[in-house]
Amino acid sequence: MLAAQPVAAAALPPVAGALVPVRVRRLGLTEHAATFAAMRAFTDARDAQTPDEIWLTEHAPVYTLGLAGKPEHVLNPGDIPVVGIDRGGQVTYHGPGQVVAYILVDLRRRGLKVRELVARLEDALIATLVQYGVAGHRRTGMPGVYVNDAKIAALGLKVRNGCSYHGVSLNVAMDLAPFAGINPCGYAGLEMAQLTQFVPGVDVETAGSRLAAQLAAALNT
Repeated sequence: MLAAQPVAAAALPPVAGALVPVRVRRLGLTEHAATFAAMRAFTDARDAQTPDEIWLTEHAPVYTLGLAGKPEHVLNPGDIPVVGIDRGGQVTYHGPGQVVAYILVDLRRRGLKVRELVARLEDALIATLVQYGVAGHRRTGMPGVYVNDAKIAALGLKVRNGCSYHGVSLNVAMDLAPFAGINPCGYAGLEMAQLTQFVPGVDVETAGSRLAAQLAAALNT
């Protein structure tokens, strides 16, 4: 398992009933392959008593291609590796300056359906943007969060044995150029955005903390 530092439990919202609050762990900058293997292992090993977790990380540059991903959406990857993974969706890019939050949740225990989980994750992303004075919104049939017509946050999940992994990514202060090497999420010409375009000087770690708090609140409801 990857080394990680948990956020203090006092920072997380309380949970009614028997549910234990979601744990938030900070992994720092990681290689995608190691984190992918770790969250699959975590999901396979968990039982009914395993606490739910959110893993916060930034990745070294990588393109990831989901189960439905079409290779023709990878246009010019250059030196950036392209890896196939088991989440839904097409191709996206991860790199430093982008906050990735992996959502390791037992949906049955929390009484959640996949569509409700997706809605809560998008709500948390939108609420995070509101804290910066940025108005994010959904687009019908296009998972994730957008500012005007540009995508600022992506979402992709895998559910196995009633438990989710993979999660969401929020562009904060990164190099957006690698998105030109793909059709992001399978959409040719889709414009990408990041927080620093609207709020210069945004700190990636602070943005990650705000996102984690919103995600934990959404899941602990």
